Amino acid sequence: MDMPDTGEANLPDNWGRWGPDDELGTLNLITDEVRAKAAAEARTGEWVSLAQPITPNAMFFSPFLPEPVTASPVQQMVSHTGGPVAADLSLVHNHHWQSTHLDALAHWSTDDQVYPGRPREQVVTPVGITHASTTAFAAGIVTRGVLLDLAVEGPVPPGYAVTSHDFEQAEKRQAVEVGSGDALVVRLGWTGRGPDDTPSPGISLDAVRWMHRRGVAVVAPDRGDAHPPLNPEEPSPLHGVALGRMAMPLVDVPQLDDLAALCARLKRYSFLLTIAPPRIHGLTGVPVNPIAMF
Repeated sequence: MDMPDTGEANLPDNWGRWGPDDELGTLNLITDEVRAKAAAEARTGEWVSLAQPITPNAMFFSPFLPEPVTASPVQQMVSHTGGPVAADLSLVHNHHWQSTHLDALAHWSTDDQVYPGRPREQVVTPVGITHASTTAFAAGIVTRGVLLDLAVEGPVPPGYAVTSHDFEQAEKRQAVEVGSGDALVVRLGWTGRGPDDTPSPGISLDAVRWMHRRGVAVVAPDRGDAHPPLNPEEPSPLHGVALGRMAMPLVDVPQLDDLAALCARLKRYSFLLTIAPPRIHGLTGVPVNPIAMF
């Protein structure tokens, strides 16, 4: 199902589409029918994780430790070591380039407003997020996932702008088609953050418009917005437009090599995708372990 682009300066925009109090955004496109069709994708029982593994760092460490200490999205302190029970405390950085996480709609604001038009100062408070937060993910996300693998012959080049043409060529090559309510998984071969002196590839605004027309519900690219930006005069395509204007939740920095290998072996590029984050309300994002089942 194709949908027309609307919004200022021809930017795709879903503000107001599902009412003034909506917090789900494009998750509204995942209907019962979509979920039922997604469940039918699980035929062999084979599965794979789309998450980066995380090794926590000590919350407190000695000045005599060898340098450098690699930054981790999780810092840990074992708080109880006696008896048969061990317990620990963890400090989690939700928006970290080494952690696969799910961005809530309140993570990005447009003109000092949060989807679908709430003043930012009323939504983003020192004690939590009052609207369009991780509360919307409380029931989890279950839908059909589609991998478009653009890195079959190796990572896409530095500074490359992924376009709708790339998506459609991948659909033809893989004999699959992205539809309304799907989770679009895009492999560029650039998980996480690349070298500081190398421009990364990224998803272009043209590709984001294509997602809007196709009715994509969730997007999960291993590399999303390019650094430096593809076009400094435009808003960032994934965070500024897809997340901020289209209200499309973003699975940031997934690890997709294992998924690509399984898809290639099975010669199948669609699957049942489940995303079940911790049921913690009022956050701008949360670590997730998306699971693809075939």
